[in-house]
Amino acid sequence: MSHVAADAGHLETNTGLDNRKLLMWLFLSSECLFFGSLIGTYLLYRGRSVGPPFPVDTEFNGVQYDGIYDIPFTSISSFVLLMSSVTMVLALAAIQRGDLRQLRIWLVTTALLGITFLAGQAFEFTQFHNEGLSLSTNLFGTTFFVLTGFHGAHVSVGVLILLSLYVMSARGHLPQEKSLNVELAGLYWHFVDIVWIVIFTLIYLIQ
Repeated sequence: MSHVAADAGHLETNTGLDNRKLLMWLFLSSECLFFGSLIGTYLLYRGRSVGPPFPVDTEFNGVQYDGIYDIPFTSISSFVLLMSSVTMVLALAAIQRGDLRQLRIWLVTTALLGITFLAGQAFEFTQFHNEGLSLSTNLFGTTFFVLTGFHGAHVSVGVLILLSLYVMSARGHLPQEKSLNVELAGLYWHFVDIVWIVIFTLIYLIQ
């Protein structure tokens, strides 16, 4: 049976976890399966495109084609997203100690880092499109845009959540007692960052 937590006022399960936190973990577990299937599909069809452009330097029908990946640029975008996990941790620590001003600073910083990553992704997509790569160009284009596009959509949702928390805090609706809201947002944000580390490693670095 669930019971009311004496200190936080939230419903807890038999595991001692708040219902909302348990639901978040279940949601993230389903997201692992979702992204796992997308990554698996990309790896399954990697190298099977029957025409250019290609992700890396490739010889095709006796002609050498340059790869379109810009590893240094994507590495910088990845570093930006990775640093956003640090600022998310600082935001949670701030609300847990009751420092709401620092909470708002770190929430906005995390959101801005996420927006910077999305801007970098949009630039990369534009460059790839200019190189002739689209969803329907070849297997590489289809699997790449679907995988990275869905991840970008998840980052966008995370940015909206962070900005919503900032507005709530600015209006006085996010006191220290509601730190769980920030913790749940942090769980989602860290998940998105971890997924990108996996994508960046498998898709960009391991060929």
